[in-house]
Amino acid sequence: MIERHGAVSREVAAALAEGIRYRCEATLGIGITGVAGPSGGTPEKPVGLVFHALASDSGTEVIERNFPGDRKRIRWFATTLALDMVRRKLM
Repeated sequence: MIERHGAVSREVAAALAEGIRYRCEATLGIGITGVAGPSGGTPEKPVGLVFHALASDSGTEVIERNFPGDRKRIRWFATTLALDMVRRKLM
């Protein structure tokens, strides 16, 4: 999957979420992959690109976001959005 889509992709984020949910026998699973920088970005996958996935018994939701800022800020936004996805799912 990584060879076909790249480590930073919708497909890998979904596989991460589904895999951790299955392995831990959990209700929910989260997968996050992205380019936090400061380097490693490309025109197709720039620094700040993040894919979030939330897997549950009703399926897997994947969100693509582009966050501004430095590595610390991008990672903060990425984790905050992931936790917000869980919060919204539990409401």
